[in-house]
Amino acid sequence: MAEALKVPTMAEYMAEGKKPEVLFWVGCAGSFDDRAKKITKAFVKLLHNAGVDFAVLGTEESCTGDPAKRAGNEFLFQMQAATNIEVLNGYEIKKIVTACPHCFNTIKNEYPALGGNYEIVHHTQFLKSLLEEGRLKVEGGKFKGKRITFHDPCYLGRGNGEYEAPRDLLRKLEVELIEMKKCKSEGLCCGAGGGQMFKEPEPGNKDVNIERTEQALEVQPEVIAAGCPFCNTMMTDGVKSKNQEDDIAVMDVAELIASAEDL
Repeated sequence: MAEALKVPTMAEYMAEGKKPEVLFWVGCAGSFDDRAKKITKAFVKLLHNAGVDFAVLGTEESCTGDPAKRAGNEFLFQMQAATNIEVLNGYEIKKIVTACPHCFNTIKNEYPALGGNYEIVHHTQFLKSLLEEGRLKVEGGKFKGKRITFHDPCYLGRGNGEYEAPRDLLRKLEVELIEMKKCKSEGLCCGAGGGQMFKEPEPGNKDVNIERTEQALEVQPEVIAAGCPFCNTMMTDGVKSKNQEDDIAVMDVAELIASAEDL
């Protein structure tokens, strides 16, 4: 990368007496997971490209508490949430964008009861709005005509009813969008939901991510598109278990747009 991406923090903005138009909530996966960091970088490139005035919390951001809550530790969740809400309200944050549906769902649906009221959007929704405002150009590129299937993240699709934003972006790349037999409101979890990301699966005859990957492979895609760092991991593991990693890529929608434009 020729020039380093400049990502200002809220503390820096505050010191200059400025406010960004949106706060980018990076999330734990996007901050620490090596694969998910690439999604973060791709999204930041798109934000820069569209001239979006954004900031991150940096070291002041901590886990939203989603894994703790889903694993049954309500006390830990409330502590984590309270910490974040205090920081967000301290900066008078109004609008947030995140590339993680788990962070999105938690901040959108769990934080208001604890005093955290924000307008929060998933990165596919935000990119779609940038597109509609003419700030971001998405057309064709190197994925034009490629067979791509989109795996709906539970917390974006069935949890919050957003099925079209990621698909609209993929259509703009002029890909051949093919749907799995279980998609949209009939979609299947990647196997990482409910805190399962951080533990081994219960005994059974097939892992959920293998089942989901098989459904994806049925439609013979060249790329499995995802909109969640957990789904990305689970589908990648599934593709590897079928020894298909050389033929089928698993990519976030933001990565597809960024690399189609060679940003």
